[in-house]
Amino acid sequence: MASDSSVANVRETASLNGEPVVKRPRDSDAQDTSLRTQKEPRNKVTVVLGAQWGDEGKGKVVDLLAMDADIVCRCQGGNNAGHTVVVDSVEYHFHLLPSGVLNKKAVSFIGNGVVIHLPGLFDEAKKNLLKGNGLQGWEDRLKISDRAHIVFDFHQAVDCIQEEQRQQQKEGKNLGTTKKGIGPAYSSKAARNGLRVCDLVSDFKVFEDKFRMLVEHFRTMYPKLYVDIDGELEQLKLYAEKLRPLVTDGVYFMHKALTGPSKKILVEGANAALLDIDFGTYPFVTSSNCTVGGVCTGLGVPPSHVGHVYGVVKAYTTRVGVGAFPTEQNNETGELLQSRGREFGVTTGRKRRCGWLDLILVRYAHMVNGFSAIALTKLDILDTLPEIKVGVAYEVDGQSLPSFPANLDVLTRVSVDYKTLPGWCCSTEAARSFDELPSEAQDYIHYIQKFLQVPVKWVGVGKSRENMIKLF
Repeated sequence: MASDSSVANVRETASLNGEPVVKRPRDSDAQDTSLRTQKEPRNKVTVVLGAQWGDEGKGKVVDLLAMDADIVCRCQGGNNAGHTVVVDSVEYHFHLLPSGVLNKKAVSFIGNGVVIHLPGLFDEAKKNLLKGNGLQGWEDRLKISDRAHIVFDFHQAVDCIQEEQRQQQKEGKNLGTTKKGIGPAYSSKAARNGLRVCDLVSDFKVFEDKFRMLVEHFRTMYPKLYVDIDGELEQLKLYAEKLRPLVTDGVYFMHKALTGPSKKILVEGANAALLDIDFGTYPFVTSSNCTVGGVCTGLGVPPSHVGHVYGVVKAYTTRVGVGAFPTEQNNETGELLQSRGREFGVTTGRKRRCGWLDLILVRYAHMVNGFSAIALTKLDILDTLPEIKVGVAYEVDGQSLPSFPANLDVLTRVSVDYKTLPGWCCSTEAARSFDELPSEAQDYIHYIQKFLQVPVKWVGVGKSRENMIKLF
């Protein structure tokens, strides 16, 4: 016969002697119900991503949003990225430090998806300190994930060797990398023999053994590679001491930020959608995911905590280095955009190729990222043009393409259908509201919104913070 306690715990709904068995609630039932009800996350991250081939002006948008942020994060890439921010007529250049580091009330965070070249990090801080007081006290407000991988000097040497080999194999087939060692560092990460920040700041003897093994790995592949192992280790020991106060458990740091008291958290993407390792114009891409998925993997942010995703779009199109560029203008228009826009790479100083705004490309970036809104930058560069063209469709061999092609050979053969819009032939730099823009400039913005089915939230008409017009 069953005991009284076992009868009390019967929870079936079958009847007994014609009478239904009443389920007796357990003490934990109320708690179980609350766990099954999904709560809206307290804090969500706002994300700023490039929607073209980079150099769209992400730093300026991040700087604007960072003014009232509590935390500003970098989630991927390395010091191959270059962001320019102008504050009080002082021009700051960032490659590894989040652009939001200028906000002295915010914490800046470099996530585990970033690869860090330590000499580059500290040199960048030193150079920006010489420009103005915006970076004073940066060490007190910077946190670095202990899971971030390290870019070593020999990674940079390997990057140069690889580019030379590509050039020798076939003229003009080098990838046009910045030679900052980013690709080789991500290769080490993928090969599972890379070294992380947590390795450097722990037992240095263990780190040294792993470092020597990693050097030998690359020497096997590149026999002519010279590495001053002892000299680099001596440097790294010094950097370990400088770095140690900045290092934190990145996963726990983000978890506390997301689930604790209300905070404004901003994420700054490096590079851009068309340079993404999976979704970009492969192989002329970077080595990380610079689309929205890289935010989750690069910071340890659950997808449910991703809030607004803002795409930054230059009012025309540029790209650095080689690779397909359907709307490129190798003519006077391209030269005008290049000179008026001061289109030189922040990291390398290389001249950027210029062309008309490619809305097929931006629409593709929106498909991948799901932009909440767009920041349209450098509208003022178009001020002198009597007419402005916008790429609205691709054709190959007389056939219309339904979407942005993956095959690079196809992309190099596309012909672009353009929509021609009237220019405004006057300066927009003094405009501080949408209504103050010329009607033709307003029409240009409206056309972009209608084509993409994404609202334009900001319009940039100059270099400084005050030149960003907020529409809503």
